[in-house]
Amino acid sequence: MTAVDPVDPVDSDAGLLAPGRAGSAAESATGDRAFLQALLDAESALTRAQAALGLAPAEAADAVTGAADAARFDLHALARAARGGGNPVIPLVADLTAAVVTAATENGKAYASYVHRGATSQDIMDTAMMLVAVRTLDLVLADLARTERALARLAREHRDTVMPGRTLTQHAVPTTFGLKAAGWRSLVLDARDRLRAVRDGLPAQLGGAAGTLAAFGAYGASDTGPLVEAYARELGLAAPVLPWHTLRTPVADLAGALAFTAGGLGKAATDVLTLARTEIRELSEGAGGGSSAMPHKANPVRSTLIAAAARRAPQLAATLYGSLVAEDERPAGAWHAEWEPLRDLLRLVGGAARDAAELTEGLQVHADAMRAHLDLTHGLIVSERLSAELAPVLGRARAKELLTRAARQATAEGRRLVELLAEEPELKDLDLVDLTDPTQYTGSAGALTDRALERR
Repeated sequence: MTAVDPVDPVDSDAGLLAPGRAGSAAESATGDRAFLQALLDAESALTRAQAALGLAPAEAADAVTGAADAARFDLHALARAARGGGNPVIPLVADLTAAVVTAATENGKAYASYVHRGATSQDIMDTAMMLVAVRTLDLVLADLARTERALARLAREHRDTVMPGRTLTQHAVPTTFGLKAAGWRSLVLDARDRLRAVRDGLPAQLGGAAGTLAAFGAYGASDTGPLVEAYARELGLAAPVLPWHTLRTPVADLAGALAFTAGGLGKAATDVLTLARTEIRELSEGAGGGSSAMPHKANPVRSTLIAAAARRAPQLAATLYGSLVAEDERPAGAWHAEWEPLRDLLRLVGGAARDAAELTEGLQVHADAMRAHLDLTHGLIVSERLSAELAPVLGRARAKELLTRAARQATAEGRRLVELLAEEPELKDLDLVDLTDPTQYTGSAGALTDRALERR
């Protein structure tokens, strides 16, 4: 077995260029040490499954499980040795075999013969990927739960907080911040549901050299179905119907759910970035980040990092979707291309979920600024309502002509629309103050917010 170097000969990836995932629980769950442990867990689970069916001695399962501790192995040596066979399982099997021999006081050599028995490298790599994914998704889901609770609170508290609705960057009609927060929450729940469904269906991989499970039959399994089920049960993963060496549905589904989650969180972050602009400041992060040059700045850092993750995630998912095109019974390059993008995607989403929880729990809502901005267009924000209300009084054509002229005049002269309309004799009997009050034109925003909050 390769000795552990007392000092790492290669600098570890500490996340210097990845502040979005640095220090997150997802980073730890997807690190090299965590992935190595998942590989070892896959190996030891296989021996235990064989022992449970009488295909290996119980003592061999105990010996392999006892030796399968990531702290006993040299990550850097394994990484370098992986170049020889194109994956880390090949050198790991050799090191794990040596560890079993060394650790077992008796029959070590015999027990070691049960390491990796009947499996192929891709069985272990794919299974380890699924283990890492499940463990990381549990952490992501916990942070999404925090985010959902914070957004529910904001939606309830600001159910009737009126603000400008914006379409194509311009003021459209009034809406409420409660409805906006409820919409963000809906996306978070959509992401949660997709991640849960994917997590609960992620399968173990066991197929042998070409997906026929032939070697397991040669080692005594007359029916390989129970072995696959026992293996999956040991790992807490789903039992696959077929070996999926070149049937990459689990990875593609995982990629889609993760990319959706990044995009859903990115939508909320992008809205915060827009509404936190100095000249808008309807929202602000509870604890903004500083600037190296400008002491006055409090940058929306959490939103920025989430938005960055949302921009990267689709390209990583695209690589994983591309690996669906996998030739033969085991492909050259397709499954190798998945490892890093999948880990990056798990890390990005894990970091984004952590940041989203912090963002929403500390988000500051400036209702006074929202109310003030309703008047920026001098009342034109309710022109849609006026078109509907004035058409029965004036006729559709006359109402459109009057409102078009009044809108231009309000913009050019900086006068309030209600004042201009009050000068029209045809409108003297209408309550123009009420008709032009933007806080009285939010449609079903309150009811929609209530409906959205019923979802659990």
